[in-house]
Amino acid sequence: MLVALSIRDIVLIDRLDLEFASGMSVLTGETGAGKSILLDSLSLAIGGRGDAGLVRHGEEQGQVTAVFDVRGDHPVRALLRENGVEDDGDVILRRIQTADGRTRAFINDQPVSVGLMRQAGALLVEIHGQHDDRALTDPETHRDLVDSFGGLSGDVAKVAEAFAALRAAEKAARDHAARIDAARREADYLKAAVEELSKLSPKSGEEEALADRRATMMQVEKIAGDLNEAYETLNGSASPIPELASLLRRLERKADQVPHLLNGPVRGLVSALDSLEEARGGLESALRQTDFDPRELEATEERLFALRAAARKFSVTVEELPALAARMTEDLADLDAGEDKLAALEGAVTKARETYDALAVKLSARREKVARTLEKAVGAELPALKLERARFIVDMTSDPESRSRSGNDQLEFHVQTNPGTRPGPMMKVASGGELSRFLLALKVCLTDKGSVPTLVFDEIDTGVGGAVAEAIGVRLARLAANVQVLTVTHAPQVAARAAGHFLIAKEDAGKARVATRVKRIDEDHRSEEIARMLAGSTITEEARAAARKLLTEGAG
Repeated sequence: MLVALSIRDIVLIDRLDLEFASGMSVLTGETGAGKSILLDSLSLAIGGRGDAGLVRHGEEQGQVTAVFDVRGDHPVRALLRENGVEDDGDVILRRIQTADGRTRAFINDQPVSVGLMRQAGALLVEIHGQHDDRALTDPETHRDLVDSFGGLSGDVAKVAEAFAALRAAEKAARDHAARIDAARREADYLKAAVEELSKLSPKSGEEEALADRRATMMQVEKIAGDLNEAYETLNGSASPIPELASLLRRLERKADQVPHLLNGPVRGLVSALDSLEEARGGLESALRQTDFDPRELEATEERLFALRAAARKFSVTVEELPALAARMTEDLADLDAGEDKLAALEGAVTKARETYDALAVKLSARREKVARTLEKAVGAELPALKLERARFIVDMTSDPESRSRSGNDQLEFHVQTNPGTRPGPMMKVASGGELSRFLLALKVCLTDKGSVPTLVFDEIDTGVGGAVAEAIGVRLARLAANVQVLTVTHAPQVAARAAGHFLIAKEDAGKARVATRVKRIDEDHRSEEIARMLAGSTITEEARAAARKLLTEGAG
């Protein structure tokens, strides 16, 4: 609930600090005393439209701070946490209005957008007046109010879940149909590409292996002639090895005769022959390793060039060709199997739609019953509010093809003010006074169905007689048993029902200026204020007696 309201330099208010209690509080005062300024200030604090004209004349800025005490699980706390605003302790909304038209918004001393402040304010306060009740006169909210009244949140949640499943199924079918359509347009290209890549059959790592083999063969080709010539020199008819071997054998036979002369040369010849044999063996081995068919080099180059040409054609690297071939093959297979898969997805859409429609029809039936129950509940409140010939109607239309998260139904509150007249939307048909009483009757019926913690009523008793004012006061008091009620009133019957009473008056502030003052009054002063409301400027003893009687009845 609203526990405190502080106002600085707003219109006629220079400095004002008010504290509020639970239950019902009234604000009274003579016409023009500044009651509307209080409501404009509160509206500013909960995200209402700013206006440079709100700033007190001669000041650079005005400021309004509203402090709310709300339970730990109240939705406003979740909203603040979602937006990174600390929510420990009281919820404090502060708005600064500058004389140049700009505003700044703060929640719990953190700068926020006016949009977030408006969202938070809507969860904390409703301001009801003869021509201003967004919560109840906006048709967009009527379906939610009926659902809340009937406890249909579980049914609505199931419909919302089914709606999400339906939309997901529709998207899957739509996306697959688009892929098939695109594949059909590219079918010829896709088939040709798959045929070409299948024939080429690229393999991972093939380019590097081919390039290495090609480089090796090209190097070998350059040295093959030298190797052959060297081998022929050591192994051909002109090889020195046989002649050296024969010479060695002759020297070895004579070495024993003159060892001091021949041992050295023999050892040299043996070593030379060994080296020549090793060289010949090495050359022979090298020739075997470099022995390749020139056609292999040609084939390797052709394969390598074919892979690189394909990579350029399909705008990928050679290494990516195998994956591309697999993907295109899969796409072609999807095209072949796409019709079957699309049929399955469309079947899933049909099933999801049937599930949604069944739940939506069930929800519509329950809404219909709840709507008639709400009509009766509101209708029971109307006679005491001097609307005994009027009717409250929940106009409900259902269109099976208009699917939404909330079902197929559109609901709007209609009224018929007199028999024989055409019913119509509440805001268009009811007069100001009638509208305020319809709204009060509605609020009485809905107050225990998730109402915001603070309700403000702005002169909803205007233009009604004593009996109707009494009925209004009784219903406001009933509301105050569940939520905090603040009401601006000119009706003594309403004021007498309040637990707290604030008197609004204008006082001389010096320098040819006036200021609005608000003070909480005790029982004696309440009696005198209610007597003034009854009698006018001249308060009689009869008015005082009547005031005391009203207070006694109100307390009872």
